[in-house]
Amino acid sequence: MQWEVVIGLETHAQLSTVSKIFSGASTQFGAEPNTQACPVDLALPGVLPVLNRGAVERAIQFGLSIGSTIAARSIFARKNYFYPDLPKGYQISQYEIPVVQGGTLTIQVEANPKTGQEAYEKVVQLTRAHLEEDAGKSLHEDFEGMTGIDLNRAGTPLLEIVTEPDMRSAAEAVAYAKALHGLVVWLGICDGNMQEGSFRCDANVSVRPVGQKEFGTRAEIKNLNSFRFLEEAINYEVRRQIELIEDGGKVVQETRLYDPDKKETRSMRSKEDAHDYRYFPDPDLMPLVIEPEWIERVRASLPELPAGMQARFVSQYGLSHYDAAVLTQSKAQAGYFEAVLAKLGEAGAKPAANWIMGELSSQLNRDDTTIDASPVSAAQLAVLLARIADGTISNKIAKEVFQIMWDERASDEGAADRIIEAKGLKQISDSGALEAIIDEVLAANAKSVEEFRAGKEKAFNALVGQAMKATKGKANPAQVNELLKKKLAG
Repeated sequence: MQWEVVIGLETHAQLSTVSKIFSGASTQFGAEPNTQACPVDLALPGVLPVLNRGAVERAIQFGLSIGSTIAARSIFARKNYFYPDLPKGYQISQYEIPVVQGGTLTIQVEANPKTGQEAYEKVVQLTRAHLEEDAGKSLHEDFEGMTGIDLNRAGTPLLEIVTEPDMRSAAEAVAYAKALHGLVVWLGICDGNMQEGSFRCDANVSVRPVGQKEFGTRAEIKNLNSFRFLEEAINYEVRRQIELIEDGGKVVQETRLYDPDKKETRSMRSKEDAHDYRYFPDPDLMPLVIEPEWIERVRASLPELPAGMQARFVSQYGLSHYDAAVLTQSKAQAGYFEAVLAKLGEAGAKPAANWIMGELSSQLNRDDTTIDASPVSAAQLAVLLARIADGTISNKIAKEVFQIMWDERASDEGAADRIIEAKGLKQISDSGALEAIIDEVLAANAKSVEEFRAGKEKAFNALVGQAMKATKGKANPAQVNELLKKKLAG
């Protein structure tokens, strides 16, 4: 039987306010346990919550960026459940009327050489995004036979972003999570630090026979804090559900956790439905009213968004839609690209894009660092690309120079010129000097010459290789090809 995977994601993005959503306590990460929990966070008698305006504005920013409807009037509710790290015995959230309704996010799904799947674009529908407070944290590792409670996170502002069940593979789910992560960081509404819990995903996963309209029973995998864990957890859960059904069993609606050491999901608790939480409007909070003027002020403050920048890169720089989409995956990468062009000129857009997506990206991945921490600055890369363009060095030698620049972490803008001069890497473009070298290569490789004249094209490549070897890779490849063809035709 052929199976179809159905995935929806719920993502908790911690908003970048300096204080909590209903109190003035700090949201700074890493403080000593329970030093950032004020009477409101602790739910002491007589305290009242006051809504953080900054949290609302960040929700509006997000809603406008995905083309959603911003509710003119939304309501905060009490989500009732008991857990040791929830001091009030309920969580303040939004249920029936969220502040952000609908919207879409376009994702780029990478090619998969193993399956032959080519890269493609997909639009994911969002259901809603609502404001809520975070709970505290239970600490199990440091207390033998006991559990500690840290309430520093209690009351931290979250935007919970919920998709429709639109994704059909772990690859699509990861592409969506990366696109969403990039957007909230781009907007500055979330720092995106997954290790600190600022961006966490819950994946709702089910399977159904291909062609069936009804959804299968879903399991929710909680608190996935890396893209790799998200992919691994979904793939494991899909296999588990298919094997369970094919063996005659039934999938149970439940909440599961992912164990990255064992690379498997395990049952945590039966999945609650909305009625289990006994939602009702919070009597301590007035409805949230957002006037049109407020929305327009926020709209005017938005930065250029990824979709708009992609379109501009295509029209202004002549890039492909794919290149533009990759370059705008993060604000830092897009900024680096435009900083290169500010020095290099718009004519260098395609080479700059190729180097950023290729050599630079590979080096960043190898060193597990980000582009805003790149040892090679945009200005330095621009000088290097200019030397390729003016024929001073070949693309191959440029890679050698780039590696030296990366390793020495130089601060001078003209590092490429300095390295080229110091190591004698200038390309040989003098026709007379190249002719003499090529004559020697032809004389020393008479067999390859005969094979080429007999119609073997590979022999020509061998001669080019010998010429480049004789010049230690410093010959202008285009000139070598031209002179060789001229000599062999004579």
